[in-house]
Amino acid sequence: MKFKMDHQNFNVFDLERSIKFYTEALGLDVLSRKKAEDGSWEICYLGNDESQFRLELTWMKQYDRPYDLGDCEFHLAFVTEDYEAAHAHHEKMGCIEMENPEMGIYFITDPDGYWLEIVPSKN
Repeated sequence: MKFKMDHQNFNVFDLERSIKFYTEALGLDVLSRKKAEDGSWEICYLGNDESQFRLELTWMKQYDRPYDLGDCEFHLAFVTEDYEAAHAHHEKMGCIEMENPEMGIYFITDPDGYWLEIVPSKN
């Protein structure tokens, strides 16, 4: 039996702010949106032409505070062809959380505190 990875879900406090971040920081586009008829939740799928993998952002109306991510010992990784330009862009955005020059990677954080690893394609 084989399985293909399809998407990763992040619950977010402010959906529009998160969409703006992922569009600006990583060049992701809104692929689709689903809303509950009663307005209690909304799901937005983001992605791009580089991969079929999608990021699902879920907003829940009843959640009245930012999510507690604990120690945040998890992340989603993105590979880029132009690591230096990506680093400069993220530095300008002020979203670089941690750098590991030995490994040649760095991490950015989204508005909810999720860590996103940036890896050069040659790594």
